Amino acid sequence: MLGSESARTRLWWKALRYHFVPPSIFPAVLGALVALAVNHTFYPLFFLLVLIGVVINHVALNMADDYFDYKHEVDRSKPDERNPYSGGSGTLGRGLIRPSAMLKACVACFSVAVAIGLYLTVARGFPVLLFCLLGFFCSVFYTAPPISFSRHGLGELGQLVNFGTTIGLGSYFVQAQKLSLQAFVATLPLGIMLFSMIIINEVPDCEEDRLAGKLTLVARYGKRAGVRLYFASWACTYAVIALGVLSRVLPLTALLAFASLPLALRSMQTLRENYGDPVGLAPANLGMIKAHSVACFGMIAAYSIQGVTGHANIAQLLLLLLLLAIFYAPATLALRKNRRGPALGLRHDDFVDNVDDAVGRSDVSLDNLCAVHIDALAEQTLSLQGYWLSLHRLHLRRLSLRHVHHVRRRDPSWYDVVSQDRR
Repeated sequence: MLGSESARTRLWWKALRYHFVPPSIFPAVLGALVALAVNHTFYPLFFLLVLIGVVINHVALNMADDYFDYKHEVDRSKPDERNPYSGGSGTLGRGLIRPSAMLKACVACFSVAVAIGLYLTVARGFPVLLFCLLGFFCSVFYTAPPISFSRHGLGELGQLVNFGTTIGLGSYFVQAQKLSLQAFVATLPLGIMLFSMIIINEVPDCEEDRLAGKLTLVARYGKRAGVRLYFASWACTYAVIALGVLSRVLPLTALLAFASLPLALRSMQTLRENYGDPVGLAPANLGMIKAHSVACFGMIAAYSIQGVTGHANIAQLLLLLLLLAIFYAPATLALRKNRRGPALGLRHDDFVDNVDDAVGRSDVSLDNLCAVHIDALAEQTLSLQGYWLSLHRLHLRRLSLRHVHHVRRRDPSWYDVVSQDRR
């Protein structure tokens, strides 16, 4: 059924967590942009392959993180205690996607990324293989045993290296066929900001991570230490950019990245005031994502200006920026849906399609599926009347009543509304 396929697609889209993919896109774009602006070299096909490779690698990392955290019983918080920017996609814990299916998808994505890396190695030289190996190693073993960096307080540093200079220098080398101090310094702040993002995302999960034996830096040293690490990492980000400009390694226009400072400061303040409240911390997580994006766009604008003033090929520059827009746009859409929707970001007029789909499948529990919509009721994003009518149409009155009683325990005033809808 078309609606069922649409609902299943949205579930998988949620599992990919594409709104966390830009930290891979930005260093790949910036590395290629440095090569275009400084060395006047740009190969669109190779750049496109790099973008596809890092995006697929990142969604594979997201699914691997979900899968292994689920296996170790991490990220099992109650829906009303969840921070929408941490704790995984929730699709495994709610039984909406089978763990084996997610593992197969993860392996398939990593396999495609490896194939792209091998092709670029043959086409552009052996150093590409070194960058790919380092990137895959940090991505696969971030949560996967036997290494599982994230469980030993090493995942944050590994991802700093991976999502900054590794991707950035690798993208630069694919274009320029050499290494560059400028490309290294330009992409280093992006890795440090990714470190900041991981730290603030670990704060709401601190207790759960400890109970599951996942000793991230925040779980190991505490939330207050996490706040200090977050502040210090942002200070390092701006220090690297400022020192790069003062030493003339980076262009003066790199200071455009400081446009993110107000967002970063607001995020820091929210974190300091709400680090003990996972839900209250959500604006700080969102502020981190926004500050990261603004800083990255500032660096991209800096080298775009240098490319124009340095007489780089304008058509190639526009093509590079167009590809950036194409790959970045889905992340903004996913982020908006994550902000305004319930835990799984589904459109609730498709609830009937979801139930139809679940009836014929053994990997999805109707109880789990209805619980998702109960969470939506709790967040007041789904009308009570719409919920009742959906279940009534599918002859699930008994199941509906059971979940209505669940709502009644949360807020007795809602039961009266449901009763009126039934009459």
